Amino acid sequence: MSGVVVVGAQWGDEGKGKLIDVFAEKADMVVRYQGGANAGHTLVVNGQKTVLHLVPSGILRPETTCVIASGVVIDVFSIRDEIKKLKDTGFLQNPKQLLISDTATLILPYHKALDAAREAALSDGKIGTTGKGIGPAYEDRASRRAILFGDLFDKDNLKKKLELALTEKNFMLENYYKGSTFKADDLIKDLLAVAEELAPYRTKDTSLFISKSLKSGKRVLFEGAQGTMLDILHGTYPFVTSSSTLASNACASAGIGPASIQKVIGVFKAYTTRVGSGPFPTELNDEIGKKIQADGHEFGSTTGRSRRCGWLDLVALKYAIRVNGITNLAMMKLDVLTGHDRIGVCTAYKLNGEIITDLPTSPYELEKVEPVIEWIPGWTQDLTKVKTLSDLPRPTTNYIDYLGSQLGTPIDVISVGPGREQTLWVKPLFNN
Repeated sequence: MSGVVVVGAQWGDEGKGKLIDVFAEKADMVVRYQGGANAGHTLVVNGQKTVLHLVPSGILRPETTCVIASGVVIDVFSIRDEIKKLKDTGFLQNPKQLLISDTATLILPYHKALDAAREAALSDGKIGTTGKGIGPAYEDRASRRAILFGDLFDKDNLKKKLELALTEKNFMLENYYKGSTFKADDLIKDLLAVAEELAPYRTKDTSLFISKSLKSGKRVLFEGAQGTMLDILHGTYPFVTSSSTLASNACASAGIGPASIQKVIGVFKAYTTRVGSGPFPTELNDEIGKKIQADGHEFGSTTGRSRRCGWLDLVALKYAIRVNGITNLAMMKLDVLTGHDRIGVCTAYKLNGEIITDLPTSPYELEKVEPVIEWIPGWTQDLTKVKTLSDLPRPTTNYIDYLGSQLGTPIDVISVGPGREQTLWVKPLFNN
């Protein structure tokens, strides 16, 4: 089996999209296994920027099959527009390149309305949701009221399920949040129209398709959204996303067994960022933090919100390695750290006067920790033109070696810029 999971090892925005695009050159298939349009993967190919939200990042490789699995929540209007933009720019010319699972959950306009209304109603403790309706859609799945992608192609069933859903949703929107309500007939009209446009991508059983591909020796990449620290079960709850972002969820959401996975690649930045609310031990609320933010262009591709920036947190990264079973690491945006006299690395926390090296499970304890920082000499050389590992400045390789020894996990890929060509390989992705 040649299944490889690519997972975010921080709070998301690590650069998974670029990495998947680069890896897809050697892969036959890319499977998006969780999350929704709240994720944004920015790809730069030949100077052209493409932002993806739902379509897997392998779509820019015409020979790569892309699958949206059952664990994803799909905004059908968003993905229709995304597909149109891809086709207009010369990609996705063959509809067989993109397969959408019949059993994936739909995000509908009332989910977005509820998401926004809930966040607006909070005076304190705002989560920092993107307002894309992700949480309410996953709630419907858990409560067995979800409308699935396959329902779009059965008008009678769609009408029945939509009317049932609106009975509850309209009551909440009107009576609790004092907002606007939705009419079933209007939604059905819009959904049937978009169903016609998305019909070429419909696949009844993506689990079966993925399993057969793996058994036949195809190389399959599993692409997650967000990052480990935003996992619904093992992240900094409640400041998390609404699905499991861990590598193990690739199997559950795609419908394959764990023995199908050959390796798990954890993606991390050479520093740390976070969007939205929640604890962030190494955050830099100073000029250094602003410089990292500016040099790294740290603004969300989905919301445009600025990302909070800080030094690399090895306590959190070691936690991500453990809970995901990460076998190999990929370090992104190393070039952003150019121009600092010294670079900070958090190796431990101080909590209530004690030094701890394991991540607290309570976000309230995590808010109280003080980072213990080790300082590494910086460098001034521009890394964006570097083509081989041997061309890296000595202080840069010292930083890489230091991280590798601390983490005890090989760093096999190093990114020194947004382009495909700005990728340095220590070892190949697939073993064969």
